Amino acid sequence: MSLTLPSPSVPSRARPVRFSVIWFSLGTLLVGGLMALPVLAVLSHVLSGGTGETWAHLMATVLPDYIRSTLVLCVGVAMGTASMGVGAAWLVTRYDFPLRGALEWALVLPLAVPAYVMAYTYTDLLQFVGPVQTALREAFGWSRADYWFPDVRSLGGAVVLFSLVLYPYVYMLARTAFLERAGGMLEAGRSLGLGPWASFFRVSLPLARPAIAAGVALALMETLADFGAVSYFGVQTFTTGIYRAWFSLGDRVAAAQLASALLGFVILVLALERLSRGRARFHDTTLRRARFAAVRLRGWRAALAVVACLWPLVAGFLLPAGILLEMALTEGDAQFGTRFIELARNSVTVSALTAAIAVVLAVLLGYAARLHASWLVRSVHRLAGLGYALPGTVIAVGVLIPVTRVDNWLTDWATRWGGWDGGLLITGGLTGLVYACVVRFLTPAVQAVDAGLQKVTPNMDNAARSLGLTPAEALRRVHFPLLRGSLLTAALLVFIDVMKELPATLVMRPFNFDTLATQAYTLASDERLAEASTAALAIVVVGLLPLIVLSREIARGRQGEVAPH
Repeated sequence: MSLTLPSPSVPSRARPVRFSVIWFSLGTLLVGGLMALPVLAVLSHVLSGGTGETWAHLMATVLPDYIRSTLVLCVGVAMGTASMGVGAAWLVTRYDFPLRGALEWALVLPLAVPAYVMAYTYTDLLQFVGPVQTALREAFGWSRADYWFPDVRSLGGAVVLFSLVLYPYVYMLARTAFLERAGGMLEAGRSLGLGPWASFFRVSLPLARPAIAAGVALALMETLADFGAVSYFGVQTFTTGIYRAWFSLGDRVAAAQLASALLGFVILVLALERLSRGRARFHDTTLRRARFAAVRLRGWRAALAVVACLWPLVAGFLLPAGILLEMALTEGDAQFGTRFIELARNSVTVSALTAAIAVVLAVLLGYAARLHASWLVRSVHRLAGLGYALPGTVIAVGVLIPVTRVDNWLTDWATRWGGWDGGLLITGGLTGLVYACVVRFLTPAVQAVDAGLQKVTPNMDNAARSLGLTPAEALRRVHFPLLRGSLLTAALLVFIDVMKELPATLVMRPFNFDTLATQAYTLASDERLAEASTAALAIVVVGLLPLIVLSREIARGRQGEVAPH
C-alpha cells in the first residue's frame, strides 16, 4: 500500500472531509431512528383506546396474575443469582482448594444452556414418569398417593431454573470486583483484626456492590425477556400474555399495552440497579496492584468449598447437557436428517444475516461517534443499544405494528403497478425477522466495535488525514485491517444470540419457517422431549463457542497472582 502526500498546490480537502462526517452523522441518525422505531410504536399504544373490551378483560382477569408472577419471579431470581454468583466468586478468589482452577472458568458454562432448554430437560428428569420419581417408587415401594414431590413446572421451579442459568452474570462481575478491588484493603482489614467473615461483609461485599447489582440487573432482564421456559412451565407472565393477546385474541393494541407494561418492569429494574449504587464511590488508592494471597483450605472445609462451587455447575450445565446427549443417542429424533439440516440452515441463515448487518451498523455508529462526538451522535449511539435491554416479545410487537402497515402499502402498490401476487413483501419473508433480531442484538456488536476502536490511537486518524485520506477512505484502508479481530468477535456474539432467540422468532418468522429454537420449543410443548433433544443440543453446543473464549480469558486472569503463603 503506497500513499502520497498531497501537493501544496492542490486545494484543501476540508470540504470532502466535512461531507464525509456529515454523511456518517446522517447515517447514524437513520440507524438510531430504525432501532428506536419498535419502542416508539409500543409506547404510542399506552394510552390508545383501541379495543378497550379486551384490555378491560385482561385487567379484570389475568393482569394481576401477570404482575404478581413477574414480581415473585424477579425477587426469587435476584436472590438466587446473587447468592450463587457471589458465593462462588468469593470462594474461587479468596480460597485455594482442589479443582479450584478448573471450577473458576467452568462456572460460566451454564450460560450456554438457554432457559427453555433447561426447562425441557428438568421436566423430563423430575416429572412423575421421569427417572427420579420412578426410582423412588421402585426403591421404597411407594404409590402415587404415598409421597409428595415438588412440581418442577411451577413458579418456584422457574425461579430455581433461571437462577441456575443466569448466576454466571453475577459470578463474572463479582469475581472481577473481588480480584481488582479487594487486595490491599483486605490486607488492611486483616491488620485491624478482621476475620474471614468480617472481611467479606465489611470490606469485599461493599466494594463489589456495584458489580453485583449490575450482574443481578442483567439476570433480571434476561428473566423478563424469556418466553419459552415460562410458557412451558405454565407461569403467567407479561411475555406469555403478550403472545396470547396477539395470536389468540388478535388484539395488537392489548398486546402493545402489555408490552408497555413489561417495558416499565425493565425500566424499573434498571432504575433499581442505579439506585442500589446510591452516591457511594469506591476507589482503590493503593499503587500496589498485586492480588491478595489465597487461603489454603484442607479437610472438610476444602470438601465443602468444592461442593459449593460444583453443584451450580452440575445442575446448571453438566446435568442438562448430559440428559440431552443421552436422549439424542438412545431415543433420537425421528426427524433427524433432512429436516434437521433444513432447520440448521434456517437458523444459520437468520443468524448470519443479522450478524453481518449488525456489524456494519455497529461500525457506522462507532466510527461516527469517533469522528463527531456531538451530544446528538452520542445520544443516538446509546439509543441504538436500547434493544438489548428489551424482551424479544416487546421488540416483535413494536416491529409488527409499523412494519405491517408499510408492508400492506407496498404489497398494494406492487399489485396495482406490477401485478405482484407473492404475498407480503417484508413480513412474508425474512426481512421483518432479521430487522427484529438486529434491533434486539445490535448492542453486543456496538460494544465489541467500540472496544476495538478505542485501541486505535487517534494519531492514526491524524496521520491518515495528513496523507489526504477522507474519513471513509481511512476507515477502509486503516481502521478495517486493525479491527478484524473485534469485527469477528462482534459477529460471533450476535450470531450465537440469534441462534438461541425464541420469542422474537416465534412472532416474526414467516409461514412454515422453523429454526432450531422454534423446533425445540414446538416439540417440547407437544411433550416430544426426545425429538426436541437434537435441536436443543445443537443450540447448547453452538452457545459454548463464545464461552470457551471467555473461559480462556478467565484462566489467563490468574497469571501474575501472588502465590498462597
